[in-house]
Amino acid sequence: MAKGERRVLLLCGDYMEDSEAMVPFQALQAFGVNVDAVCPGKKAGDVCCTAIHELSGHQTSSETRGHNFVLNATFDDIEFSNYDGLVIAGGRAPEYLAMDLKVLDLVTKFSNSKKPIASICHGSLILAAAGLVKGRKCTAYPCIRPVLVDAGAHWIEPETMATCVVDGNLITAPTYEGHPEFIRHFVKALGGNITGSDQIRILFLCGDYMEDYEVTVPFQALQALGCHADGVCPKKKAGDTCVTAVHDFEGDQTYSEKPGYTFTLTADFEGLDPSSYDALVIPGGRAPKYLALNKSVLAIAKNFMEAKKPVASISYGQQILAAAGVLKGKKCTAYPSVKLNVVLAGAEWLEPEPIHRCFTHENLVTGAAWPGHPEFIAQLMALLGIKVSF
Repeated sequence: MAKGERRVLLLCGDYMEDSEAMVPFQALQAFGVNVDAVCPGKKAGDVCCTAIHELSGHQTSSETRGHNFVLNATFDDIEFSNYDGLVIAGGRAPEYLAMDLKVLDLVTKFSNSKKPIASICHGSLILAAAGLVKGRKCTAYPCIRPVLVDAGAHWIEPETMATCVVDGNLITAPTYEGHPEFIRHFVKALGGNITGSDQIRILFLCGDYMEDYEVTVPFQALQALGCHADGVCPKKKAGDTCVTAVHDFEGDQTYSEKPGYTFTLTADFEGLDPSSYDALVIPGGRAPKYLALNKSVLAIAKNFMEAKKPVASISYGQQILAAAGVLKGKKCTAYPSVKLNVVLAGAEWLEPEPIHRCFTHENLVTGAAWPGHPEFIAQLMALLGIKVSF
């Protein structure tokens, strides 16, 4: 491993929490960390199905099917000494992973070596089963409290679902709402130093049925870096929500769609001052199709492009830029079916081959789809002068 390089392991399983796998997986890669995602009994290229859990007015969370998560390493090939840290996703997967002796042995090795372990939501079930929480301060999703207390943990009641607790090499959080702090603590534990993010303000143009990953991953990754991120949507205000869509590739001739997480907006659209932000991010999904008809949305896009501030647009987001008339002479990509919009708007089309390929031309970063998030976020970081060094 090269000097300054970091490699971490992400422990996965079927019906792990969708965002609790993908957000740290892609954010850490964007920050320059190598991440291997593994699952017992599966190999690189295999898929773990995920679950989306939300509190929707009932006494416990609802569950819907999330994205399909493609593993990039094989569990049986793991060499513990090659890794600097471990991330354990939550959801329902830890319930059965906690009974796997190979999993418990692996987690114990990380603990005994004092390497950073970041566990979120139900992930702490695995730590309890391995006997690793006795006397340790930790938190988790509230229903896990009895198990952790019985295992000898010093339970810290989460004041909010974004609370994080750090005790030595152990980082714990109750839900995906805490990702920004959770990831930031993990980067620090790996020896990372974040620079250039002070007072950076980033605006996200949101809408109903935007792609779930394409808003959540960059939003929380940029927050983890210390940036201030605001999500806005026409005719909505801070505290309102947008529904999102899970777009996936499941063997059909085009992507499938399932319900995603509910995204909470953080600022009012009415009265918005674009000049108070340093960069603009436009998620894809189906939202841009109708947002491109909104004159106020187009004016915001024009404002950022004319000011030559960084603009990062992914997938169908480029429909807004095309409608705003700001792509002429630009080199960019998009989801392949948006090529017509991009070319007719006067841009030079760059083929997204493979689909995770992203491009920067002057102040514009473009990507084709959410598999490209690590490149997409890293290229936006470069334009903003944000660095993560180890």
